[in-house]
Amino acid sequence: MAIADLLVIITEVILNQINAHYFPVCFLDITPICSLRKVLQRGAIDCSVWFTIIFSFDRFVAICCQTLKTKYCTEKAAAVVLATTSIVLLLKNIPFYFTQEPEEIVNNVPWRCIDKETFYTEVGWMGFAWFDRIMTPLVPFALILLFNALTIRHIITVSQVRKELRCQSKRQNDSDSEMESRRKSMILLFSISGSFILLWLVNVIEFFYYQILGIDRLRYYDSEYIFQQAGIMLRNLSCCTNTFIYAATQSKFRAKFTNAVKYLMS
Repeated sequence: MAIADLLVIITEVILNQINAHYFPVCFLDITPICSLRKVLQRGAIDCSVWFTIIFSFDRFVAICCQTLKTKYCTEKAAAVVLATTSIVLLLKNIPFYFTQEPEEIVNNVPWRCIDKETFYTEVGWMGFAWFDRIMTPLVPFALILLFNALTIRHIITVSQVRKELRCQSKRQNDSDSEMESRRKSMILLFSISGSFILLWLVNVIEFFYYQILGIDRLRYYDSEYIFQQAGIMLRNLSCCTNTFIYAATQSKFRAKFTNAVKYLMS
């Protein structure tokens, strides 16, 4: 998740936003490179979103499915799932390369990228745009809420049972390390998935506004444009928060990070 978020910062924030504002003319603006940047940008954002879903599912399995946990919660399974997801999402975003055309041609060199008009008029491209937005982030919204609800229900049920058993054994004053561990997992789960939903919400609302009213984004009023850009800003911020959440809530993550810094400084 941290690597995917870092790729979003590189492809979207640095190569797109910062490049557009501070380096308006450079080789990154040549149309083929610009189109490739769009594919990498969309792929990185998708990976960041779907790795959040995988994390939520991983916590659900680890807490609620003890039988499946021994087979699924392994380093090998994690590597296979993450690699497969990354490849599929990258392939899914390759069509974005063919949605771009040059904004202008100078000395036979195509510069900058704009969406082709057919991207907004042809049924196939319109269907692809809907598929892209459904996959990121509408389906993730539903899956996160589902996995969180199932996980919470399981934790509450188990907590009540364990509390009754401990009361019967007259050990109610003793600390319960198992429930403390699950409580920390639940805090981490809610921190990551909750921040994801809140920070993506404006972007999702803007998409439905655009689809329902059918207004061309290039013809937005100032208030509509500001709302759209705020959604993009919050979406990018969503990809910057997970590492800080890890550092704040996970002692093992902090220890690993400290060791890495000490190794680099030595």
